[in-house]
Amino acid sequence: MGRLDGKVAIITGATGGIGKASVQIFAAEGANVIAADVEDGRGKILEEKLKGRVIYRHTDVSIESDVKDTIKAAVDSWGHLDIMFNNAGIVGAVGSIEGVSVEDFDRTLKVNLRGVFLGIKHAATVMRRQGSGSIINTASTAAVLAGFGNHIYSTSKAGIVQLTRSVSMELGEAGIRVNCVSPGYIPTPMIVLSRTHLTRDQAEAKMHIVEDAFRDVQPLRGPIMPEEVAKAALFLASDDSRFVTGQNLFVDGGVTGGKIWRDYQEGSIALREALEKC
Repeated sequence: MGRLDGKVAIITGATGGIGKASVQIFAAEGANVIAADVEDGRGKILEEKLKGRVIYRHTDVSIESDVKDTIKAAVDSWGHLDIMFNNAGIVGAVGSIEGVSVEDFDRTLKVNLRGVFLGIKHAATVMRRQGSGSIINTASTAAVLAGFGNHIYSTSKAGIVQLTRSVSMELGEAGIRVNCVSPGYIPTPMIVLSRTHLTRDQAEAKMHIVEDAFRDVQPLRGPIMPEEVAKAALFLASDDSRFVTGQNLFVDGGVTGGKIWRDYQEGSIALREALEKC
């Protein structure tokens, strides 16, 4: 018996690292899933591999009609909507604050924050009628710690955390839970694509390099794979978390806890050596 038997879920950003892993795990746990994304070729492959459980649907989360129609498609197909996982996001604007264009600023917030807002808004309409539902949003460690992401990306993710908390207080009274997950250093193609001129296929072929780079950047040595974030989202989607709402669940190997102990040790040794010279 699966943890999501009989449930209907929508997962945005469904063809990427965390999204794809979530589609696979949710479907394996018994959910009927709409995999929403803008990469149609990859979406159709995912649908074919998980035939009978997954329907791919082209969805630009920054466009309200796309989000609204995707939610309607879930209800039309299966009669209800139990889980809305607002996972889609982009790295967006990069560079120094002086170098960020207004266009890149707007685009980053349009996808990352507006997309989550639209997913919550239209899922809530359906879930209120049911008196139940779980809404999950993908935030980031960059939402709470400076230097973990570009300025505008970090700002958009911080907005997601506060939107999650605020909306959870309203929708909780209707039996709807609203939480977010905050990944740490997760090796996904988006990281490679944001820093290179490679194609998506080329980026995926280079993922082992990113995995190696992320192996020792947190107390619990990694790398932390997308499946680990998907499992956290599974917990928030399932009835196991039925009294959990308004929370930001970190899947970061402890990186937000503070300085890594081995870094502290190295720093304290350097300080001791410096003091010995005094």
